Amino acid sequence: MADKVLDLEPFTFAGVENKRPLIIAGPCSAETEEQVLETAKGLATQGIKIFRAGIWKPRTKPGGFEGVGSIGLPWLKRVKEETGMYVATEVANQYHVLEALKHGIDILWIGARTSANPFAMQEIADALKGADIPVMIKNPVNPDLELWIGAVERIYNAGIRKIAVIHRGFSSYDKRLYRNLPQWHIPIEFRRRYPYIPLFCDPSHIGGKRDLIAPLCQQAMDLGFDGLIVESHCNPDCAWSDASQQVTPDTLSYILNMLVIRETSQSTENLNELRRQIDELDNQLLELLARRMRVAREIGVYKKEHGMPVWQAARYDELLSKRVEQAVELEMDGDFMKTVLAAIHEESVRQQMIIINQ
Repeated sequence: MADKVLDLEPFTFAGVENKRPLIIAGPCSAETEEQVLETAKGLATQGIKIFRAGIWKPRTKPGGFEGVGSIGLPWLKRVKEETGMYVATEVANQYHVLEALKHGIDILWIGARTSANPFAMQEIADALKGADIPVMIKNPVNPDLELWIGAVERIYNAGIRKIAVIHRGFSSYDKRLYRNLPQWHIPIEFRRRYPYIPLFCDPSHIGGKRDLIAPLCQQAMDLGFDGLIVESHCNPDCAWSDASQQVTPDTLSYILNMLVIRETSQSTENLNELRRQIDELDNQLLELLARRMRVAREIGVYKKEHGMPVWQAARYDELLSKRVEQAVELEMDGDFMKTVLAAIHEESVRQQMIIINQ
C-alpha cells in the first residue's frame, strides 16, 4: 500500500534564511534564567536564529535532573524578546503542550521515548487540535520506521501542517562508539518515502560526546539532511544534564563554519554511466542469489531425504568466518558482510524449511 501523501506547509520561518542546514541550537536543559539568556545571546551572536532548551526532561532513571518545569517558560519568552530568536522546547504530554502554547513557544519537538508510545502521541495530538505551530518528531528509541511514520501521521491528523522529523539514533546495549546507533538507512528510507518532510539530525544524542558532533554533522549534510539540532551550553562542563555532549556557542560556530555543504540539486548527468554499471552489477547479484537459493533448495531436499536438521551451526560459523575475512581483504567492512550473510542464510533456511515440511 502506498504511503499517505501529506499536504504540508514549508518548514520555514520569517527572518530565517531558507538554506541548508537550518540550525536549531541551545542547551539540553534550561537550568537557570541566567544560563538560558547567556547561552541564547552567545548563539545569537553566532547567527543562530532558533533556540532550543528542555523545560521538562524525561530521564532514564528517577532521581536525576528532570527539568525546571513551567517556571522556565518565561525565560524562553525573554530570549525571544531580547534576541529576536524563535524558541523551541520538548513536550511529552497534554499538560506540556498546553503550557508551551500558553507561553508563546514557537516550535515544539517530541522526544524519542514519546514517539515510541502511540498513547502518548495521541494525547499530544489531541492537545494540538486547533493549534497552528510547527512540530518536530524524533525517531522512536527503537529502530521502527512504521512507528516513526505513525507518530507523524497522528500529528498531521490533528491539523498540524508544519512538520519536520529529527534523527537522533537508536538505543542499543552496544555503546562502543555512539550513545545511540545512527542506523542511517532508516532516516534515508524515511526520506525516500516522504521526500517533502524536512529531515534534521541530532548529532548530540547520536554521538553522546562532543568530539563526535562535527563528523556527525558532516555525515548528515553528506546524506542530504535539511538541518541540525545541536545541544549548546554556555558552560558545558557544568551542565546539569548531558554535559559530555554539549558544546559552547563558539565551538558550535566553528563546527558549522567547517561544514562542506554539497549541492543537492546538482545535475547527475555525469553519473549516468556509473549508475548504468551499478544497475548491471545489481542484475548480476540477483541472478547469483537466485542460483544460490536453487542450490540451497537442493541441499534442503538432501537433508529431508537423509533425516538431517536444517540448521548446521558448525557449517554456518565456518562460512561466516571465511566470507568476512574475504570481505575485509576486498576492502569491505566486516560487519557489513556479516549483515549480508545473515540475511542470505536466513532466506536459505526459510526455503529449506518449506521443503523439509512438505
